[in-house]
Amino acid sequence: MARRGRVELRRIEDKASRQVRFSKRRAGLFKKAFELALLCDAEVALLVFSPGGKLYEYSSTSIEDTYDRYQQFAGAGRNVNGDNNDNPDVAASDLQSRLKEIATWSEQHNAEESDANELEKLEKLLANALRNTKTKRMLAKQNNGGAGTSTGNQNSNGPSSHE
Repeated sequence: MARRGRVELRRIEDKASRQVRFSKRRAGLFKKAFELALLCDAEVALLVFSPGGKLYEYSSTSIEDTYDRYQQFAGAGRNVNGDNNDNPDVAASDLQSRLKEIATWSEQHNAEESDANELEKLEKLLANALRNTKTKRMLAKQNNGGAGTSTGNQNSNGPSSHE
């Protein structure tokens, strides 16, 4: 039996063929994610948006818990070099500076009259401030022994889709 050669990766022009290929590759990707979680006891979360904007998701545990864990890892005092910054005073001053930046922006700009670039800058400022706040809250909960409410794990045995 002859082996197939390397497939040239390029956009599929025919819309129907592209949709069929997307469906098959998505199914294969979700199967691999499931296998990785099962065989290696890995925590896996996978989000895929179709070209039409439909959401498909798979998680070996709760997607929310996995995302919170990711945020804690990616945002909890790590800089670009991956060094830990455990100084709470530095983190608080960083958050304060972000909030001041947002306040300054809102004083200087009217959101209704702003162009897309200005609104995108504001969105990034707000997203970063929110991420830092959630991370600090999560770390505070962990340091206080996990006091507070928590969501239960919702195992997903396969991909689910949302319209």
